[in-house]
Amino acid sequence: MPVAMSDDRFEELVGDALDLIPAQLSQAIDNVVVLIEPRSDEDPHLLGLYHGIALTDRDFSHYGGALPDTITIYRDAILEMCHTEEEVVEEVAITVIHEIAHYFGIDDERLHQLGWG
Repeated sequence: MPVAMSDDRFEELVGDALDLIPAQLSQAIDNVVVLIEPRSDEDPHLLGLYHGIALTDRDFSHYGGALPDTITIYRDAILEMCHTEEEVVEEVAITVIHEIAHYFGIDDERLHQLGWG
């Protein structure tokens, strides 16, 4: 049975997870929007998705004026996989950090090596 949680509480957890990012890294995040959606249409089990051009892949001479990158956190998928609010807190933090890492150009293989997979 999925964890029941208000949209406001889930949004608060995403904000708390963003606060876990060290100041030096959070100051380097630019032109990124974090969204919360119920579920991915393409993959209903997906927990989060980074969509954009990673910092390591940007050609800044052509990047100006680009639309913001997006990080989408999929609320219903996370709530369905967790059994307690504590698990939701942990999974939201892992998912947010995982997607922020993609923004910085860290791939899934390296994230798994670091324990954020």
